[in-house]
Amino acid sequence: MSLWSFPDKALILASKSQARCALLQQAGIAFETQAAAIDEAAIRHSAQAEGASGDDIAVLLAEMKGERIAALRPDAMIIASDQILICDGKIYGKPQDLKEAKAQILELSGKRHQLISAVVLFDKGRRIWHHIARPEITFHHLSETDVDDYLSYFGQEALHSPGSYFLEGPGIHLFADIFGDYYAILGLPMMALLPQLKRHGLRLMPSQDDA
Repeated sequence: MSLWSFPDKALILASKSQARCALLQQAGIAFETQAAAIDEAAIRHSAQAEGASGDDIAVLLAEMKGERIAALRPDAMIIASDQILICDGKIYGKPQDLKEAKAQILELSGKRHQLISAVVLFDKGRRIWHHIARPEITFHHLSETDVDDYLSYFGQEALHSPGSYFLEGPGIHLFADIFGDYYAILGLPMMALLPQLKRHGLRLMPSQDDA
């Protein structure tokens, strides 16, 4: 089966996120994954203390992931991304445990919030592009039982997302409304990303089986 790929270099997603991997796979793109080990919470708290905006923090986290992998694979194109959730002026990151996850969801219950999604591209070790999407999401008014049922289903997976939630699958029961880029909510603003990849050489390449 033919896949979209670069003829002269690898494409690497600087993440092991199942949702981000699924988005690229569904778009028929050939890629590798390599997670970047950074202390997201420490970086976020430091940036907040310096007065950085949600946009700045999301881009900074994505950049640091991309830089880490670009240093290891300077021959490749790197996709790095991150998300920051803002509700009532408070910035939320990924929860540390299920107790914090429950507290986050209950705080978001009945409210509208913004999920800032940043994606950054590195090519041959150099940062070449970034994009920020700002979809907005409204939660239903949730009871503790609603939240307990949700966390019972997703378990530790809820710790991988700011705000402790997933839009896909049974996670949809939490939400009253969404506005903006659906793909950005899932983890990658694909509509903005794909034209940039093609601009830098991504094209449909036949597999050996098609030859």
